[in-house]
Amino acid sequence: MIEGNRRTELESGLRIVTEALPALRSVAVGFWVGTGSRDEADELSGASHFLEHLLFKGTERRSAVEIAEAVESVGGDMNAFTAHELTTYYVRVPDDRLALALEILSDIVWTPAFRQDEVDSERQVILEEIRMRDDAPEDLVHELFGSAIFPEHPIGRDVIGTPDTINAMGPAEIGGFHAEHYHPSNVVVAAAGNLEHDEVVALVEAGLVHSGGSRPARARWEGGPAPRSVAVLERDTEQAHVVLGMRAIGREDPDRYALTVLNQVLGGGMSSRLFQEVRERRGLAYSVYSYRSAYEETGALAVAAGTAPERLDELLDTLEAEVARLTAERRITDRELVAAKGHLTGSLALSLESSNARMHRLGRSELTLGEVLSLDDLVAEVTRVEAADITRVVDRVLGVPERTLAVVGPVDAATFGRDRQARGETGDAVGDVTL
Repeated sequence: MIEGNRRTELESGLRIVTEALPALRSVAVGFWVGTGSRDEADELSGASHFLEHLLFKGTERRSAVEIAEAVESVGGDMNAFTAHELTTYYVRVPDDRLALALEILSDIVWTPAFRQDEVDSERQVILEEIRMRDDAPEDLVHELFGSAIFPEHPIGRDVIGTPDTINAMGPAEIGGFHAEHYHPSNVVVAAAGNLEHDEVVALVEAGLVHSGGSRPARARWEGGPAPRSVAVLERDTEQAHVVLGMRAIGREDPDRYALTVLNQVLGGGMSSRLFQEVRERRGLAYSVYSYRSAYEETGALAVAAGTAPERLDELLDTLEAEVARLTAERRITDRELVAAKGHLTGSLALSLESSNARMHRLGRSELTLGEVLSLDDLVAEVTRVEAADITRVVDRVLGVPERTLAVVGPVDAATFGRDRQARGETGDAVGDVTL
């Protein structure tokens, strides 16, 4: 058994990365495709997600039931997800079923059937998924925020698509999108568990039915239109949900580790500034947190919370005050810096105690960064963050005057937008919009 990480690139450009974990009795395998919702034309919005669903509906050799039974009958589990810049299909099985996992994944990724009845059936499933999202304001507010901070660009679009685009797509459109983007050079196969690298390579090669091609060049983000300052979606809900944020840095930016530390201090846990001020001291929200999104060339840093409509102004004042205080001070305390780095390095180690987690780290890193840093390397990068790095990233991200505020709840869009602009916000308010 060969222990540790190994990497092989086939002549077709397909990359295979593995991590041998001999102490386990499972293997997790994933096909990571470098195409997501930002790679779709406007009329094909949601195609990547639609395709993700359809690949489990059947292939030239297997029905949907046969695919599910093959995995579940050996105790395995199978899933997938779509993001703005990638789509992933993965299976976890007992280690002696590695060949089965790779055979199933190769079959669904390379030779989906796209039968008309299955497309029509899954279309209804996705439409129900959209309705479910629309009934969840705590999810909807993030989609509204994305469309406002990255307007008129695929990065700002919802991954799931719209009812109009989903209804308009048939087997020809979805099959064409698959043929255009699902090439070996656009795929990383990641595997972790009790395995041998050479066996994984041989099994992947055996299941490969394409030998060439490459996905179309991705449209670059060149700054785009200015972010909208206020976006409001009126909903008759018990709470008003808000996201306040600004554009940030891309996923390969050297300051990404410092921003991760800053995010942890701002709203990354129960000891964070936001949690302590918004929930513990003021009792304004049950859930309050911050997060960062990172894309190829850009990103976002945002804070989110939900509260009773009559307390919305107090919540927003508190969120804005915490962001403004951090911007003005341009620093965090030494205690906060040490605690944030300790949390990040410790939780990173704890998060990698399964074959599935290890596989996800391998696949995402290889696909998006072109390399897989060791746990020690990642810990070293976080540990190296110093006070001067925090000051620099505060100036780069929080120091930019543009802010975007998204609100979903029982709020009058026109009145709220005017009030926010009167308080110094810039840009146009967005009324009740359809996502």
